[in-house]
Amino acid sequence: MYKQLFESHTKELSDLLGDLDKFHEQTSLAAEHLHESFSKGGRVFVAGNGGSASEAQHFAEELIGRYRGNRPPYPAISLTADSNAITCIANDFGFDQIYSRQIEALGQEGDVFIGLSTSGNSENILKAAEMARVNGMTVIALTGIVGKLREIADIAIEAPAPKVGDNKFATERMQELHLHAIHMICETFEEEPRSATSSL
Repeated sequence: MYKQLFESHTKELSDLLGDLDKFHEQTSLAAEHLHESFSKGGRVFVAGNGGSASEAQHFAEELIGRYRGNRPPYPAISLTADSNAITCIANDFGFDQIYSRQIEALGQEGDVFIGLSTSGNSENILKAAEMARVNGMTVIALTGIVGKLREIADIAIEAPAPKVGDNKFATERMQELHLHAIHMICETFEEEPRSATSSL
């Protein structure tokens, strides 16, 4: 009944996967920065909204848990996971500060902030990225081909997507490509795991 719909979905994604040179280049740069940060005792903080929040948590658990094989964990923190902190900050300071306040408290020079935003204009992600820059952190964006986040980030992994209306892109395709980037980055840590005795 839905076979044609599924085939159309798969073809659309397959077409996007066939032209990702810049996407792969930026993903490789992001992986290199993460390896360098971890080797020097840095940590990674990840955040997003909605489906991107789920991907942020998935990214963190793949690094601190495991992606495929058993290897030492990496210090990855999802800023989406602490409901007490999020609701406190949202209530007292505003939803736009739920991540920047955490970065202000926890982020240090040499750490990495990864912000996921398909629009590139999520206010709480933009504020977190700006605070990360203030704290001397590297900012990596998982975003689309438009939006302000690309301009703030040191590295912008831009997911192309077909248009579905005036100035609107297919969010779900961007999220699928963001997950592709996340898994590719995790793959590099399977290939070059750090020593279990490396300092955190």
